[in-house]
Amino acid sequence: MTSWTPASAGLAMAIAISGIALAAQGAGELRVAPSEVKWPAPAGGAVGSSGVAGTQTVILKGDPSKPGLYTMLLRVGPNTKIDAHAHPDDRIATVISGTWYFGYGAKFDEKALKMLPPGSVYTEPPNANHFAMTRGEGVTIQITGTGPSGTKYVDPANDPAQKK
Repeated sequence: MTSWTPASAGLAMAIAISGIALAAQGAGELRVAPSEVKWPAPAGGAVGSSGVAGTQTVILKGDPSKPGLYTMLLRVGPNTKIDAHAHPDDRIATVISGTWYFGYGAKFDEKALKMLPPGSVYTEPPNANHFAMTRGEGVTIQITGTGPSGTKYVDPANDPAQKK
């Protein structure tokens, strides 16, 4: 008999969410084991991500830049700080692996971060400012939302796209 850990429960929840999305869309079938995810080289993320350098993004379903349901995986490296920003769409996320430190507000405040271990779920309501960080380990997160998505930093000087 296999025992469930928080990480396997989180992965099962993420896969279940993806399966529900596929069923709701009437789209083709998708089965992906963690070892089968083809992560791109670390970059600044994609539409709907924070854009922070070193973020890896894999789109599992849909297109975050277009209207409709999408699901993506984000992998954020160790010791990464993401300043306050918001997305125009309604989103829900699950921590798949690692520990994510997440908070709501218009300014990064380490005291306001909540530690979210694998299996944790959080929301990013439309246009709600939020911020996050990793510590000694990276994190993998699955985000599902209804596009089109985008990212707007509270302070444009903190926007990684402006620093290129």
